[in-house]
Amino acid sequence: MKRFRSTLAGSALVAVLAGSIHAQTVTLPTEVVTATRTPQPAEQVAFSATDFGAETLRTTPTLTLDGALRTLPAFSLFRRSDSLTANPTAQGVSLRGLGPSGASRSLVLLDGVPLNDPFGGWVAWTKVPREGLARAEVVPGGGATAWGNASLGGVVQLFSAPPGEHPVHASATAGEFGTRNAEISLTQPVGRGALQLLGDDFTTDGFSVVAPERRGPIDVAAWSRHRWLTARWLTPIGKNLEFTATARGYEEFRGNGTPYTRNGSREKFFSTALAGSPVKNFTWDAVAYAQDQSFASTFSSVNATRTAETPASDQFAVPATAFGGAWTGTWKHDDGARTSAGTDVRTVRGETRENFTFTNGAFTRLRIAGGEQFVGGIFVLHERSLTKQLYATIGARLEDWRETDGHRRETDRATSAVLRDDHDTKRDGTEFSPSAGLVWTPETAWRIRAAAQRAFRVPTLNELYRPFRQGTTVVEANPTLRTEHNTSAELGATFSRERLQLSATAFWNDLRDAVGNVTLARGPGTFPLFGTLAAGGIGRQRLNVDRIRVQGVEFSATWHASETLSFTAAALFNDPIVRRASVNPALVGNQVAQDPRHSASLGATWRALGKITLTPRLRWIGRQFEDDENTLRLGECVVADLGASRALTPHLELFLTIENLGNTRVETGRSADGMVNVGTPRLALAGLRGHW
Repeated sequence: MKRFRSTLAGSALVAVLAGSIHAQTVTLPTEVVTATRTPQPAEQVAFSATDFGAETLRTTPTLTLDGALRTLPAFSLFRRSDSLTANPTAQGVSLRGLGPSGASRSLVLLDGVPLNDPFGGWVAWTKVPREGLARAEVVPGGGATAWGNASLGGVVQLFSAPPGEHPVHASATAGEFGTRNAEISLTQPVGRGALQLLGDDFTTDGFSVVAPERRGPIDVAAWSRHRWLTARWLTPIGKNLEFTATARGYEEFRGNGTPYTRNGSREKFFSTALAGSPVKNFTWDAVAYAQDQSFASTFSSVNATRTAETPASDQFAVPATAFGGAWTGTWKHDDGARTSAGTDVRTVRGETRENFTFTNGAFTRLRIAGGEQFVGGIFVLHERSLTKQLYATIGARLEDWRETDGHRRETDRATSAVLRDDHDTKRDGTEFSPSAGLVWTPETAWRIRAAAQRAFRVPTLNELYRPFRQGTTVVEANPTLRTEHNTSAELGATFSRERLQLSATAFWNDLRDAVGNVTLARGPGTFPLFGTLAAGGIGRQRLNVDRIRVQGVEFSATWHASETLSFTAAALFNDPIVRRASVNPALVGNQVAQDPRHSASLGATWRALGKITLTPRLRWIGRQFEDDENTLRLGECVVADLGASRALTPHLELFLTIENLGNTRVETGRSADGMVNVGTPRLALAGLRGHW
């Protein structure tokens, strides 16, 4: 992991940098794109930002992309398990522990287009080309003025690698649990531009996600398969205009640990982008995209001895479509100041279609529920030097959102009798998201930052309309959820001298109306919202928790001990507390669910003799709680990973990855009846990667 080691200024600049992206001896200009939506020198960025270069993303000893990003303690998914085994609905991003949620309180982008699921807000990490990325930026606590809705906790942006000097890039991996993966990138010149074809095919037989002491005959390996194909055409149009068109097809299928439970996803995606610089001091870019996808998932209830399961629901179709576009312009003034402004819109439509209430060997009811959302906004950001040592950024965003056609209809499958027919009234609102930041450089080695912003998030269609059942726990949807708001501030300092860089940031968040799964009932018994709950069963509903305070301190360090040896370290000390909860006052003072108080990582890169490179990593995850009532504790753990590689030729590399080297037990979930889920055991993989 490196702090501000490379630059990618959008599609207009990637070709310029392509020749240097893999050259480790070249230090590129330090710029950050994500904080303000346009390239900004790193020394002028008031919010904390971390850059993962292409080599770091490839060589971090983990199988998944989100696993590589978890080297930064401030980055985590809703649960401790990564996308290798996690249900897609649990792959929402949490930055600095800002109220973890499957819906994701952080915006994730790929080349400026949202990756967050249009229906549920979670992120399908498996559709992103890990080998084909140029870099990634993580901006916790910043970016709301530039990006608007869903950037409540910050922004993660991934940048695709542009066409380079080598037309073919490929990798192949194989290892334990029948795990195999192949990824390829082909580039072919077409006229003045280039055509890129990228593809990935992955499969694993998986492993059981139930702890050994509770594992029964019904528990099987959580297998996974996915594949995708992406085509990109990049070409100049005229003297100062570039055009990019991207099309992607994707599908994924997973087994979730028992014979009946599984899920599947399919997506068709298309986007076009333009980037221009018609005059010397003005640049602009625009993007438009369309997305059509479907999701399906089954849930069951397993008996106490884990010898049999009973179907609980069959969400046989969750179709969703999304259309969006954005335009951003940047003006550079004669006095060195800069102004950026833009607009963006996104409209989403989706619904859940599911069979439920399993009786006498069959589902007896059908539910169809969903709606439509529209979010659109305009923003402006101005940056300028106040003195030689003081740089300021100020911005504001005005956003309009609307929810229409909210519906929930339930019928008897045998008689078609209507049992429930809800039609929700139209809801709308206007949000104002200001931000401000100062960067003070008292001397060359020091940089002091201060920043604040206000952000919001509209609940997803999934939170509003899609109930679900997982084991003995039932979670009910809520179409009356209010919009979340967060006011945040941070103060940071960075010291850089020769081979050493130290950084510390204190942060504070005041999250209002946080959407959470609030416990309302415990079985055994029959309850109005949840129906019949067995002994140990829990009934929860998505409700707004009035106020959550998340504050803490983040540290990081990078030391280049020599030309062949470097170390990185990072730590997050967090205090996520419920301060007010009118829906359940007993929650006040509790630690936010799925949010550890402490986490840290330590890594190294050693280029040893014989063209061998070693990349060990150590991660510490502090204790956390599965539930809002803090009764289901997940123990702390320390996980060691190891990566090794050897260059066979100038174009071919052999690599080895061992995740969870010590086979540490990583508790990822716990239920009221004592059942514990666990994460990835020791996993050894080997492979080849090369370019020609």
